[in-house]
This record gives sequence, structure tokens and C-alpha cells, in this order.
Amino acid sequence: MKKLTLIVAIVAALFLVVGCASSPKGVSRVTKDTIIDLSGYWNDTDVRMVCEDLITKALISPNVSRFVQEFTRANNGNLPAVLVGNFKNDSSEHIDTSIITVQMRSAIINSGQLDFVAGGDVRNEIREERRDQVSGYASDQTAAALGNETGARLMLTGSVKSMVERLGNQSVRSYFVTAEMTNIETNRIIWSETNSEIKKHITQANYRP
Repeated sequence: MKKLTLIVAIVAALFLVVGCASSPKGVSRVTKDTIIDLSGYWNDTDVRMVCEDLITKALISPNVSRFVQEFTRANNGNLPAVLVGNFKNDSSEHIDTSIITVQMRSAIINSGQLDFVAGGDVRNEIREERRDQVSGYASDQTAAALGNETGARLMLTGSVKSMVERLGNQSVRSYFVTAEMTNIETNRIIWSETNSEIKKHITQANYRP
């Protein structure tokens, strides 16, 4: 009985130690622009910096500007619509590229220089909703008509690659984010740019050779 009591006490003490070790010592709020880099891996600051840089360069590109001018002149001042496609993760770490897609979409919409149309799963959900409406689930006065979608004229796609160089307890992690704007009608790439500004020097404190 004493042994059982001792075992229970030891197990309880272990749970207490583990719980205390995993609990945060303190939490403080920071602004969204605060740069915090705990691990040296890809983070939210990297996403914001890269997306803002690439979209800015895309909008001032001579080829993109010429395309927008020619399109608006031929379409009563309407802006060409952009569809953001896939950004592939070709790096050595897990990167949620859907966050890049969202950032790119927001930058395009907020620029006011290009229109944006939904794609992928969102587009399929909208089309399903329209089909339901015209099938009698909505009144004729409020049902959205079929065949009135705004067709995208440009598609933005890209990829994320990384390179890691190590020596002893030192490592340098570099990221290369490429974005391309393609004319959907002609399949011609009218703009391409690579952001290689994200480079991190990391020192491992507990390194043992």
C-alpha cells in the first residue's frame, strides 16, 4: 500500500513538473508590424515583406502597365481581372502558401489598379449557389443570373524556394519567392520577379560538434 501511494505521488509530481514547464511565463501583446523571429524559419513578417515588394513591382512593371492601359482603353475603362493561382512550396520546410495567396490578393485589391476574381474552391461554391438560385430556390427578381462572371485576363502564380548553408553552430537560411503574371488568353508571361531579400543568420546556442 505504501509503495502504491509512493508511485501515485511520484506520477502526480511528474505531471506537475511537466505542466509547469510547458506553461508560458508571460504573454504580451504586440502590434502586427512588430518583427519577432524566434526560430529563423519563414514567418508572418517574411510573408508581408515579400508580398508587398512583389505586388508593388508587378504594378509598376512596364509590361503590366501597358497591358492594363490597352485593356481599359478597349473595354470602356474597365480594369482587367486577376486570378491568383497556386504558389508552390519548393522549400525544405513546411510553408503554408495559402497565406501568401491571401496577402497577394489583398495587395491587388487594395491597389485599385487591377480587379480581382475568385478562383478555386470559392469560385466553385459561388457557382453552386447561383445554380441553386436559378433552380427555383430564389425569386426571379433576386436570383443571380448565370453567364455573367467576370473572366480573369491575368493569372498570378509563383513558388517559394529555400537554401540553407551550415557550418558548425552557424547557419544561413535564404528564401527565394518568385511570382509570375501570365496572360490567360495568350499564355504569355508578361511579368516575372524573384524576391531574395529574406536571409537569416542563425546561431545554435547548445551546439555540440
